[in-house]
Amino acid sequence: MPIFRQAVFFQTVADLRDLPGDAVREVAFVGRSNVGKSSAINTLADHTRLAFVSKTPGRTQHLNFFALSAGKYFVDLPGYGFARTPEDIRGQWEGLLAPYLRYRAPLAGLVLVMDSRHPLAELDRHMLEWFAPTCKPVHILLSKADKLTRQAQAAVLHTVMEAVGKINVHCSVQLFSSLKRMGIGEAEAVLGRWLDMRIEDAERTEIIGAAAGADTHAAPSLPQQPGSRRGKVARVKNRRAIGWSARTAGKAGKEAGGRAGGKAGADG
Repeated sequence: MPIFRQAVFFQTVADLRDLPGDAVREVAFVGRSNVGKSSAINTLADHTRLAFVSKTPGRTQHLNFFALSAGKYFVDLPGYGFARTPEDIRGQWEGLLAPYLRYRAPLAGLVLVMDSRHPLAELDRHMLEWFAPTCKPVHILLSKADKLTRQAQAAVLHTVMEAVGKINVHCSVQLFSSLKRMGIGEAEAVLGRWLDMRIEDAERTEIIGAAAGADTHAAPSLPQQPGSRRGKVARVKNRRAIGWSARTAGKAGKEAGGRAGGKAGADG
């Protein structure tokens, strides 16, 4: 069972003063616009439209929080690379992204999503270099890996791992595909460790929720009065061997036998 299936949209933050106050651990998702960032969140949460997937690059302009469990969140950050002017990029970065990524205490790690066909763009390298001083881990998802051949997948994985090792030592890399649901288990293992969430905990939560739902719909039992005897339970008769036609035939046979006996007595 997906470990993050309980994810629900929590809130959109446009000002750092509105950040969730109950946060214990957060994992932020960042990447260039149109690399499959929102699709990755939806796939990991096993939801179709948890994070909004837009055909218009750069639509996400704020921090979108998705609650996973008490005090634990996924955070969808604005995609970078499609601002109209350098001033737009600078304003967005200085006012919201940079302070959040640099100073947010509950932030446990950063997921950097790259298109596996065009990895390590200039802005991706800048992000890795800028985030490195925080000493927090980075996990790179090479998205849309299903578009590559097996040989190309192996080659890009090796190239990116070698390159990022020189930029940020706290970095891991994997292949990922939302369309083919590729790499989900590997990503769950990494992010679950950051968030201190395990598959066993998720399964237990779902079982408890299902049991609570069943109790809600169960018919209430009547309290037994002191000294009273339990009511007898009616037993359903087994009519498997005697159907409607068999009973009718048996009754008809008895009536015929009675008439035959009466006639024999009269003749005697």
